[in-house]
Amino acid sequence: MKIQVIIGSTRQNRVSEKPAQWIYEQAKTKPDLEVELLDLRDYPLPILDDPTVPMHAHGKYSDERVQRWSAKIAEADGFIIVSPEYNHGYPAVLKNAIDVLYPEWNNKPVGFMSYGTLGGARVVEQLRQVAVELQMAPIQRALHVPGPILMALMKPPEENVPIPFDMIIKQADGFLEQLAWWAKALKVAREQQEPVKPLFSPAPPAAAKKPA
Repeated sequence: MKIQVIIGSTRQNRVSEKPAQWIYEQAKTKPDLEVELLDLRDYPLPILDDPTVPMHAHGKYSDERVQRWSAKIAEADGFIIVSPEYNHGYPAVLKNAIDVLYPEWNNKPVGFMSYGTLGGARVVEQLRQVAVELQMAPIQRALHVPGPILMALMKPPEENVPIPFDMIIKQADGFLEQLAWWAKALKVAREQQEPVKPLFSPAPPAAAKKPA
């Protein structure tokens, strides 16, 4: 199964690269997973402004930057999103990267790795609600970066402080095992069944008026 690890922050001096790289390396050790690391800095997207809402765009977008992002996300069978907590919520750049697409996310599992106050727990709860609306399957397990790891991540690079990721190695194994199970199950389902249609369909075009 193809799993994409998405770095959910583009802020200068962000710390998300290191936990994303770590879970990426852990996922690569699993024989049934093919893993790719995606950085939102490499996909500078416009703020959602397409004339057609993504739910009804059928994977065709007016902006080539969004189309490139669409093609990449469509490749995946599942996702790991690494997100900080900013003011009890997720970064705007991450929400926009999610919102500019729709069918590319459908019927795929997602797991969250977060950090911040309370280990980013509030971010995970919010992102799970977003994922459900996108017809995704947010897995039950999540990786919340504990204080000692976060403190080490926030040290200046020149201090070369070791980061004790081993504290969450067992949690990571269970997290990846659950993600892989759902990725396999939903991949089979996608290949065998028609996709579920969105609840709201676009209004039919208005009939042309006959000349008087």
